[in-house]
Amino acid sequence: MLSEISIRNFAIIEHLEVTFDQGLTVLTGETGAGKSIIIDAVQLLAGARGSQEFIRHGAKKAELEGMFTIDDVNHPVFDKLTEFGIDCEDGSIILRRDLNANGKTTCRVNGKLVTIASLREIGAQLIDIHGQHDNQELMQEKRHIHLLDQFAGSYLTEAHQNYLDIYRQYTKLKRRLESANENEQQAAQRIDLYSFQLKEIDNAELVIGEEEELEEEKLKLQHFNRIFERLSTAYESISGDNHALDWVGSAMSDLSDAASIDKELESHSEALSTSFYTLQDTAHELKSIIDRMEYDPTRLPIVEDRLAMLTSLKRKYGATVEDILIYREKIADDLDRLLNRDERIGREQEKLVQLEKDLEVEANELSIIRKESAQRLEEAIMRQLKELHMEKSTFKVSVSRKTSNSYDSNGFDDVVFLISTNLGEPLKPLVKIASGGELSRIMLALKTIFSKHQGITSIIFDEVDTGVSGRVAQAIADKIAVISTHSQVLCISHLPQVAAMADHHLLIRKEVKENRTTTAVAEISDVERTKELSRMMSGAEITSLTLQHADELLTMAKNRKITFR
Repeated sequence: MLSEISIRNFAIIEHLEVTFDQGLTVLTGETGAGKSIIIDAVQLLAGARGSQEFIRHGAKKAELEGMFTIDDVNHPVFDKLTEFGIDCEDGSIILRRDLNANGKTTCRVNGKLVTIASLREIGAQLIDIHGQHDNQELMQEKRHIHLLDQFAGSYLTEAHQNYLDIYRQYTKLKRRLESANENEQQAAQRIDLYSFQLKEIDNAELVIGEEEELEEEKLKLQHFNRIFERLSTAYESISGDNHALDWVGSAMSDLSDAASIDKELESHSEALSTSFYTLQDTAHELKSIIDRMEYDPTRLPIVEDRLAMLTSLKRKYGATVEDILIYREKIADDLDRLLNRDERIGREQEKLVQLEKDLEVEANELSIIRKESAQRLEEAIMRQLKELHMEKSTFKVSVSRKTSNSYDSNGFDDVVFLISTNLGEPLKPLVKIASGGELSRIMLALKTIFSKHQGITSIIFDEVDTGVSGRVAQAIADKIAVISTHSQVLCISHLPQVAAMADHHLLIRKEVKENRTTTAVAEISDVERTKELSRMMSGAEITSLTLQHADELLTMAKNRKITFR
């Protein structure tokens, strides 16, 4: 539910903080006091389009912040938060939006910057706003199928999942086949290209690690004389005419003889012995290497040509030999598919035909469930319309096959809500209902049913009761109260019958401070509620009779609400 909202420098509101509770909260006040401005602020928090005109005159920016508390750990909003990488540990969700005078908008959810589109997706899971001319879902025929599916419940959800599993395979395969039916000339060109590239790579007989070995060999060939001279000098220094190795051998013998007498010299004797034998082995190794060394003047150009070829291949096919070989496997697979495309396409077309048959079965199952659910929904809505004194109306849920005979993620059904509000009039789409009063009552009838299934935490009604009175007004008040038993409801109303049903009554007043108009909100006591209802019934003048009538209305509302819980 919406727990609290903070508004700064928004329209005529300088600073306002309002706390909300569960149940039905009614906002009343004189025209122009700022009731709808509060709803505008909530709409912007939910991602509605904003503009600089909302910023209070003289301010640099408007600041809006709302905190929502979600008790249901399985609420779909948490999936949205996870999708956008937003943390939410304690079930509290804080939406913030700043409108700047330079036209820029900043949106945050739990402190993380998000786009307006992301804010809108999250807000749609939290808030459902209905106005006299803004009944979003009802006025979008494409949403009717989702409303019917929500009403159908888990029975349809399971069937829909079975359908979706096949539908995803079907659409993926269909896209692949459409892509395969490319221009034959293009396919031939790709076959030629891949064949050439494959031959060029295979002819190179690439070996992983070869390039590093060639670079080392190139370096040795380029410095052959230098290496030969240094090895020869080193060998001569150890075993040449200066008899260095003989002197070390003599020293080893002398120290060994001394160590046989003085045990403290044993470690030094052993170290010198190790050094002598190491030098002796090194001398033999150096002599062997020198004897084997032979300069081949033809080898360096071969190595350099091979390295140049590898560089050319890397420039074409990959940064390393490993990358080139990976690319080679890819084009080999692509070439195989192109060369065998007719056979493969034939197999996949057969599979597509089978998937389409499976889709037909599952979509038909969905359609059967929808038609059964549509009858139950029609009966439920008709009962609600009768209670709203629209007993002469006829409500129909049309479930028909798409004219294009195609499939989408919902099957092959088109779902449209139809209604006739007067006897003898034909059924026509709900979206073409012209009367605002009728549309508001139809919306309340539908909302009474759907509020149990949608999981929306906060439903806002903005003057949906305009233009009605008498028994219809009481019926609307009853419906709004019933909806509030399943979801938090905030309602702006001019009807005393609706205000009397409130669990919490907020009075909106317009005040003037320092020659500036601003809006104030306060929850009113029982005595003040009686006065406010009296004002709503009679206008500016409050009489003892209207006060008595208001008191009776509150008592009646209290008794009626007991039956709704």
